[in-house]
Amino acid sequence: QVQLVESGGGLVQAGGSLRLSCAASGRPFTTYAVGWFRQAPGKEREFVAAIRRSGGRTITTDSMKGRFAVSRDDAKNTVYLQMNNLKPEDSAVYYCAADSSPVESVPYSLQSRYDYWGQGTQVTVSS
Repeated sequence: QVQLVESGGGLVQAGGSLRLSCAASGRPFTTYAVGWFRQAPGKEREFVAAIRRSGGRTITTDSMKGRFAVSRDDAKNTVYLQMNNLKPEDSAVYYCAADSSPVESVPYSLQSRYDYWGQGTQVTVSS
């Protein structure tokens, strides 16, 4: 069993930056793939980015490439989402999710591949 806790959200002006953290407890995180998703009011939850198991490469939604980057520190059992040049449309609740048995052929954007989800952290970008 893994528990995920997101942090780092808040209110920021357009053009600003935030770094979200996803801290895992319960089991070592090294072999888990981790994804970031977000959900704005009235919208479906959407994929943001993911990072493969330790040492693996990252995947970022095309519309967010160049602004968002995901990384991990397995020594701290934590995955990060660095968000730069934030826009009002980035306002949403951001969730991290972990896949305990990642299969490469399954799209990282597929929400059902993830076994564990955090409670989310609110990001609000003012114009």
